[in-house]
Amino acid sequence: MSYPEHPATPGNAPQPQHGSGVRRTNPMAVAALVLGILAVLLFWTVVGGALLGLLALIFGIIGARKARGGQAPRRVMSIVGAVLGALGLVASVVIIAIGASILNSDEFKDFDDCVQHADSQSERDACADDFEQDVNN
Repeated sequence: MSYPEHPATPGNAPQPQHGSGVRRTNPMAVAALVLGILAVLLFWTVVGGALLGLLALIFGIIGARKARGGQAPRRVMSIVGAVLGALGLVASVVIIAIGASILNSDEFKDFDDCVQHADSQSERDACADDFEQDVNN
């Protein structure tokens, strides 16, 4: 079986430029998307939501700016990664704020003091019951 020969390119036809500055990939966009997905999935942890979300946001902004400037493709991927990173970051900050407010509440301090002075499991259970009543009232 023989294959047809490719026709010769005329000398004045534009040739593809391999070093023209436009990259075929955008590693910042890929990193932003992966980190953004992880930030949304792990928002309930400080490292997962806050750190990965912040990194996804930064990488997404850098990737989108490079794509807008024509230096790289995948602008939408960069934006999606940045948005997911921002969502993970915001959710993580909300979880951290809720946790801090619970730990700084008077009810929790009373519960912690009660548990510290409890000598048996039944006394610790009574502390937990008192804490639950304080929180629900």
